[in-house]
Amino acid sequence: QVQLVESGGGLVQAGGSLRLSCVGSGRTFSGYTMGWFRQAPGKEREFVAALKWTSGTSEYADSVKGRFTVFRVNAENTVYLQMNSLKPEDTAVYYCAARIGIMASRVYDYRNWGQGTQVTVSS
Repeated sequence: QVQLVESGGGLVQAGGSLRLSCVGSGRTFSGYTMGWFRQAPGKEREFVAALKWTSGTSEYADSVKGRFTVFRVNAENTVYLQMNSLKPEDTAVYYCAARIGIMASRVYDYRNWGQGTQVTVSS
């Protein structure tokens, strides 16, 4: 059973940076795609970024391109989301997710989810 635990959220001023972590346990993630999603109050959960663990290939939502970077550290079994130039509209609960197979950006493509970490960006 794959278990994912996010951390690193917090309160930051607009223009600041945060780095989120997602530690996986239960198995290694070779062959997996790791996704980051977010959900703001009253809104649907939306795709932020995804990374193909084996190749390191990544994809991003248009709203975060050039500001967010997803990467993994194999030895730590951890995927990170580096968030720079944060904006108030980035405020949300951020979730890490995992799926076996190719890159995907839809919530229902992912089977395993973490509990989420709150990111709040003040103006």
